[in-house]
Amino acid sequence: MADADLGTTAPASRVPVDRYARWTGLIVGALVGRWLSSLDHGDGVLYAIPAFGLCAVAGVLAGDALTPPAQGTVRTAGLAPRRVRAYVPPRVTWLLLALAGALVVLLVVAGAIASPDDLGHAGRALTATCRGVTQSATPWPGFHYGLPMLSSLAVATAACGWSLRRIATRPGDEQSRRDRSLAVVAAWGLVVSASLLGAASTASGALMDISCDGTAGTVANAVLWPLATLALATVPWTLVTVCSPRASWGRRSAAGDRRRRALRRPGSGERR
Repeated sequence: MADADLGTTAPASRVPVDRYARWTGLIVGALVGRWLSSLDHGDGVLYAIPAFGLCAVAGVLAGDALTPPAQGTVRTAGLAPRRVRAYVPPRVTWLLLALAGALVVLLVVAGAIASPDDLGHAGRALTATCRGVTQSATPWPGFHYGLPMLSSLAVATAACGWSLRRIATRPGDEQSRRDRSLAVVAAWGLVVSASLLGAASTASGALMDISCDGTAGTVANAVLWPLATLALATVPWTLVTVCSPRASWGRRSAAGDRRRRALRRPGSGERR
């Protein structure tokens, strides 16, 4: 059964906590990503991307946990249980789910055809042979890079799914639930789109360095380029949404003040 909705939002003194937590997650992610990108002979950017996304997710979830739920005038609530899908943006969510599916398929296929590099690191290179000549290109998003990406996606999915469920079922007003669900979806989308951008662009670059890929390489690039472009277009939206919580706190607080004044007004027809 759904809990009773509450009329106002968190106290103004606690509002900046959400924004500070999100920015802290992004800053920590940038620092960790910069350190990781220097690893693996300078090719650690494929480690840095999922790490940055996970830090962004942690910042959003921390901000949500540190911000108290809305408190104020109690309104009646329906008997139907609240569902997560009622608060997430449907079109964006479906787009991100499709990108996540494409990322998983790409990493699994890339891992299956990957080969060791010159240093013997498994799953880090793409090797092809034609006319008696063997060509190799690296980095390649095989399991050397793919497993950390898949692990970060699994962790982010579990954490964000739990958070969305928590937001949908706890007390609060409807708009607050939608705003916070949007932020969580955007943080998860940052992990998905940034990882897909890194994996698709890296795979495409490796294929273009090899002349023995033939028709298969041409078809693969025809798929990878649109995926990378779509991911590139999605990343800025996720970043902006994570960085800028919706500035509706003031409007809601003002609405709460008006409701409280109406309760104190004689003959208003509302219960005290």
